[in-house]
Amino acid sequence: MRFVVATHGHCFDGLASAALFTRLIQETRKEPTSFVYRACGYGPDQTQASDGILDGDENAILDYRYAASSALGWFFDHHPTAFGTPEERGHFDQRQPSGRFFFDPTYSSCTRLVSDISAKTFGVETPALQELVRWADKIDAARFTSAEEAISREEPVMRLATVVEHHGNDLFLATTIPELLTKELSEVATSSRIEQAYVPLGQKHTEFIDLIRTKSQLKDGVVLADLTGQSLQSLGKFVTYALFPQSTYSVVVGVIDSAAKISVGYNPWSGQPRKADISAICARYGGGGHPFVGGVSLAASDVARARTIALTVAQELGSCV
Repeated sequence: MRFVVATHGHCFDGLASAALFTRLIQETRKEPTSFVYRACGYGPDQTQASDGILDGDENAILDYRYAASSALGWFFDHHPTAFGTPEERGHFDQRQPSGRFFFDPTYSSCTRLVSDISAKTFGVETPALQELVRWADKIDAARFTSAEEAISREEPVMRLATVVEHHGNDLFLATTIPELLTKELSEVATSSRIEQAYVPLGQKHTEFIDLIRTKSQLKDGVVLADLTGQSLQSLGKFVTYALFPQSTYSVVVGVIDSAAKISVGYNPWSGQPRKADISAICARYGGGGHPFVGGVSLAASDVARARTIALTVAQELGSCV
């Protein structure tokens, strides 16, 4: 049996969710099963979870927006913006009685959702993978003790997460998920493959911190960073909070690969309450995410519009502080 697993690509939670789901299928199926992993993204030229890639004998979508496809047999997600239309939500509701469709926006990570459902619904315990679950939950929910800890890369798992954000395509998933299922997380994170991939990224991480420092403005409790004049590989999370600890929200806009991207977030270390639903704000512009963090992707040719959206969002968030 050929099982296609479409998961959120370039995302540690997407990677970890796919690992937990693979173990669930391995433990509940008797027939030989091969897995094909698809890294899905929200940019204009990124893979979408559509019928074109849901071509396995069975197909699953994890940690990614729902697709109302007859080929879809499994679904796990925790994003409030999982359903783009009422029709998609209706399709999900029709399929939910099958016992293979799970959506719970109260979960802080999709990985923990898959882990809990595996145990409670299917009786599949995953003690060897609980360190992976813990880290996926910590990273996706920003459960760090400080912004400084969030941007530090001294911990090997945080270096692995950085590599995933930059290199988490189909091939990377196909190589790394079997390792996560057979080795300790620390062993995978400190492997020569991951450490070598991280070296240039570590330098870029340092450069990104300096770039945020020089390109950001703080107004009404909101940091707005316009990085559209630079060549970027990612919009690093949490850096604005470490540099501007008095900020409540941040809006970063930049061009990555073939997309103009806007990253929006709430500073959990600000000491201020979060009054805005960031996922709802981003959804107005075709994006999504969580109440505390979200994003919007546009075509690279839409840089001017991306900058306008970023400014508009920053102003809206400033009125909430």
